[in-house]
Amino acid sequence: MDVKLIDREKTAERLLAASTKHSFDPDTELDWDAPFEEGKWFWPPELVSLYDTPLWRRMPEEQRIELSRHEAASLCSIGVWFETILMQLLLRHTYDLDPTSGHVRYALTEIADECRHSKMFARAVTRMGTPAYRPSRLDLGLGRVMKTASTTPGSFTGTLLAEEILDWMQRLTFPDERVQDLNRGITRIHVVEEARHIRYAREELRRQMTTAPRWEIELTRVMSAQTARVVARSLIAPQVYASVGLDPEQAVAQARRSPHRRDVMAQSAKRLMDFFDEIGLLRGPTVRVWRSSGLLA
Repeated sequence: MDVKLIDREKTAERLLAASTKHSFDPDTELDWDAPFEEGKWFWPPELVSLYDTPLWRRMPEEQRIELSRHEAASLCSIGVWFETILMQLLLRHTYDLDPTSGHVRYALTEIADECRHSKMFARAVTRMGTPAYRPSRLDLGLGRVMKTASTTPGSFTGTLLAEEILDWMQRLTFPDERVQDLNRGITRIHVVEEARHIRYAREELRRQMTTAPRWEIELTRVMSAQTARVVARSLIAPQVYASVGLDPEQAVAQARRSPHRRDVMAQSAKRLMDFFDEIGLLRGPTVRVWRSSGLLA
């Protein structure tokens, strides 16, 4: 067997063992009936999109907390969309591979994890009592095109874009005692299980970028940069602002101009951008598109 395939199998077996030891059932692991605590946030205030903007400074504390509730719900709703695309990409990846290999068994294990995460996020939206915020019609269409036309390395790039940005934010959330216990529990489960998914995607993407033909790498660079723009702008639906009594157009404009928000987005992707640069993904004219997404400083 090829050395790279042997390494792939060793990684898969380690991840399968970790999945056996550290997997959670959110339906039984979390207390879904516990009342929310008055005065607690649903998302760390520093991660709320309007934090430290002129609009934020005029908002009373109750309205800020309410915005954190709707933004947490937006992230959960969009998370279900991301996970749905990810599961389709993983299934397509395994389509013509050996189903008895550890690599494929782990991919199927990850799909099972993502199914649980999607149900957890959907239940969280219901529990928070907000609308199910959805991507724009344009981004829904772009997502459909991207998942259909994606190259194999592009699939893993998209996976990492969706997972690592949220993972960075959630690692700040689950230890934060200012945040509601349910939301901390949701982010803790997601961080623990996504650590395996990120390892799997990173190692496979590194292999793919060393073996893919030049045309596939070039196409991956273009599509990945466009995917970054869609992911970044989809996290917070503009409708959340209307839900808390703000003018959506004004709020979106202030969030986009906010130095703090730009710094948060760049920090959330810093480790990932370093990895993409290392494996040769950030090259050529697409770098400008990456910068326009706000993920590349």
